[in-house]
Amino acid sequence: MKKQVFVIGLDNFNLQKLHRLAEAEECDFLPALNIDEIRGVSQLNMEELIGKALKRIDQNGRIDAIVSYYDFPGTTLVPVIAEKYRLPGPTLESIMKCEHKFWSRLEQNKVISHSLPQFRAFDPFDERAYQKLELIPPFWVKPIKSYRSFLAYKINSEYQFNEVMEEVRKHISFISDPFNYILKNFPLPREFSNMEETMIAETPINGHQCTVEGYVYDGEVVIYGIIDSVREGERSSFSRYEYPSSLPQEIQFRMADISRRAITQIGLNNSPFNIEFFYNNTINQNFLLEINPRISQAHTDIFEKVHGTSHHSIMLNLALGRRPKALENKGPFKIAANFMHRTFYPGKVINIPSDKEINQLQNKFPGFIIKNHVKNGMHLNDLYGQDSYSFELANIFLGAKSKEELLDKYQYCIDHLTYEIEYDDLPILQ
Repeated sequence: MKKQVFVIGLDNFNLQKLHRLAEAEECDFLPALNIDEIRGVSQLNMEELIGKALKRIDQNGRIDAIVSYYDFPGTTLVPVIAEKYRLPGPTLESIMKCEHKFWSRLEQNKVISHSLPQFRAFDPFDERAYQKLELIPPFWVKPIKSYRSFLAYKINSEYQFNEVMEEVRKHISFISDPFNYILKNFPLPREFSNMEETMIAETPINGHQCTVEGYVYDGEVVIYGIIDSVREGERSSFSRYEYPSSLPQEIQFRMADISRRAITQIGLNNSPFNIEFFYNNTINQNFLLEINPRISQAHTDIFEKVHGTSHHSIMLNLALGRRPKALENKGPFKIAANFMHRTFYPGKVINIPSDKEINQLQNKFPGFIIKNHVKNGMHLNDLYGQDSYSFELANIFLGAKSKEELLDKYQYCIDHLTYEIEYDDLPILQ
């Protein structure tokens, strides 16, 4: 009898990856919630989402595992469902210690204080919030719970802070309300469920950014991959995720050590995680940015290209209560990347790549995959889940035998994919 594996945020891209796993022969993958029920929606009603997921599971009659590779509410619902059906998985409190940026910083500060920025929680509706922060610009502000850099801004002055807060006040409830529903309706510390503060401010950390992928099984923390997060020149938006990391081994080992200490302090267990870091080579210091208690689905294809299997296998085995197998270098490529093709100006999409263009690139570059995020006629302001500074048109996945070949392939793809945008205001060429 096949294992019944329910997925929060099931989508076709990740379902294809799941079906290619060796473990897939023994599993059926079913939606606890589909992707369009947790992304691109006008609101996240947690009570309805939980009810819908439980109803589907009960109608099926059996559940053997619950997984999610998506951020809130995916990661948060995993322990809720795991506890109800007595399945392997992390505790809700440990997940919230990762997800709640201020609570997470407090826990991290107990064991890795030298690897953290200064941080303050604040209420965006407080007219004296800026004065109470007692931080000198520049600093970053972001929601205590967020994803994909939603409502994250770099603050350079009090005037800019006040401008940004006007925008934050309009949109903060989209994620703070459903997140606070979990805090208030489950047995979690009152000091966090009763907080008025929904934003966090942090002093800047910079340098070489990367992500540590790991997991905890039966209390043992294992690191299995480090991915470079490459930015667009001086911009804050990502250009690509590249694997494996180009950082020296010593720096990678230090990041792994910091990760183990932070994860152990938080008490995360029987769960995958990824941790975003900066390495500042000027002062030879690693800084922890944030902890995500899940695999990064943005990395799944590049793991598959290098290892021959995606790290969905890590997530799946943990959810089934089994120790994950080590990833072997059995993929067709030595290096792989997830490129984020962006524009930095708002406008209307006039044309997107044709099937012919895509097919030609698939034939020319084995392993080429494109995830298009825009449609003809749509305005870029309607794109869901963008950062505050750019619009992501597509993800382009490529593998190669060297970095030089990888970048050459990407440039060829961009030159042969037609995106036409009618900009609201024509960008000024430098």
